[in-house]
Amino acid sequence: MDNNALKIPKKLKDVKIWIHPEGPVVGGIFLHCQSDRHDGPEQPVEAMNGPEPFFVLRGRGDDDIRFYNKNAVVRLEYAAETDESPPSGCVSLRSRLHLMDGSTLEGVIRELLVPEHARLFDYVNIFEDRFVRLFMEDNLVALVNKAYIVRVTPLDH
Repeated sequence: MDNNALKIPKKLKDVKIWIHPEGPVVGGIFLHCQSDRHDGPEQPVEAMNGPEPFFVLRGRGDDDIRFYNKNAVVRLEYAAETDESPPSGCVSLRSRLHLMDGSTLEGVIRELLVPEHARLFDYVNIFEDRFVRLFMEDNLVALVNKAYIVRVTPLDH
């Protein structure tokens, strides 16, 4: 039997993850080549907000495969794709996130939100996604676990 016939085609996305209490870990997460939500490949935010409690991380070596619990992930950072521009009708919420480990992240939350729930307060309270996607400087995107956010400050008044 051909073992490759049973494999689901995925691509590796380089990431840096802060794991509690382990600290920063560098490696790659596996993403589906085709998203089940839209045209194109699966995005890291889809994988991390999926229902599975664990995800696969490949460390620095091909044999360094680990399974991490999403609840232990404080944040995950990766370089944005060049075509990862905001969709039409997207709301931009400039924000500062204060995390339990004392770190502060600033950037823009860009999501498609219905007008009656387009405030930052609504976004962090209503949406059930475990991770908030924050677009930061230098083409960096952070997925921040809501469970590790102490305070959110809107930067646009």
